[in-house]
Amino acid sequence: MKRINLAPGASRALVYLLATLMALWVLFPIYLVGVAAFSPRQVIYEWPKAIVPRTWSLETMLFFLNSHGVLASTRNSVLVALITLAISLVLGAPAGYALARFPFRGRDTFRILVLSTRAFPIVILSIPLAVSFIQWGMYDSLLSVALMHTALALPFTILVTSSVFAGVPYDLEEAAMTLGCNRLQAFLRVALPLTLPGLAAAAIFTFVLSWNEVFAAVILTLRNRTLPAQVLTVLNESPIPFRFAGGFFMLAPALVFIFIIRRYLFNLWGRVVK
Repeated sequence: MKRINLAPGASRALVYLLATLMALWVLFPIYLVGVAAFSPRQVIYEWPKAIVPRTWSLETMLFFLNSHGVLASTRNSVLVALITLAISLVLGAPAGYALARFPFRGRDTFRILVLSTRAFPIVILSIPLAVSFIQWGMYDSLLSVALMHTALALPFTILVTSSVFAGVPYDLEEAAMTLGCNRLQAFLRVALPLTLPGLAAAAIFTFVLSWNEVFAAVILTLRNRTLPAQVLTVLNESPIPFRFAGGFFMLAPALVFIFIIRRYLFNLWGRVVK
C-alpha cells in the first residue's frame, strides 16, 4: 500500500479541521439548547427552527427559575459539589503524593484496587447505602450525597494527583529541606504550587461529576433534592420550555467553573509541551 505524505502545512490544516469539527460536535447542541432557553415560549414550538434567533427573551428561563423547588435544589447542588470538591482534594492530594513519593510493596496493585472501585455499579450499591444512611441518621441530607459523590470521584483524584506529583522532581523538595523546611513545608511551599494545574483538572472533573450526578441524589434524598434529581422527578410532566431551560441551567455552572479555572489547565499544557 502506497503511503501518502502530506506537506507540513496540509497536516496542520487537517488537524485544525478535525479539532474544529470535534468542537462543533460538542458546542452546537449546547448552542441550540441555549437559544431555546432564551427564546419566547411560543417560538420554541415553531417549525422549522431558526438557527439564528430573531428574538431574545428571559421568559423561558424565568419560567424555569420560578418553578417550585428549582432555586432550593440549585443551592443544594452547589453545596454538595463544593463539599465533594473539598473532601476529594483533601483526601486525594495526600494519597496521590504518597503514591508518587513513597515506594512500597504492592503499590501498583493498590493503584488497580483504587481504580476498580469505579467498577461497582452504583445501582447495586444504592439500596445498601440508603439503608446504612438511614441507620446512621444521615438519610435525606446533603452530606450523605456529598459522601457518595466523593466515593465516585476520589479514585480519579488520587490517580491524577499521583501522576502530577510524579512529574515534579523530588530534588526540589530535597533542596527546600536542606534550606530549613521540613517535609510538610516542602510539600506545601514547593510541590503543591507546582501541581496546581493537575489539581485544577481533578477539581473540574470532581465538580462536574457531582453537579451532573443524579442517581445517588434520587436514591438518598426525598426533600433535599439536588438540581438534576429535582429536574428528573418532574421531567415527564414538564412542558418543553422547562426542559430546555433546565438543560441550559444545569450546563451553565459547569461551563463557568471551567472558564474560571482554565488558566491552570493552560499552564499544565505548557509544562507538558516543554
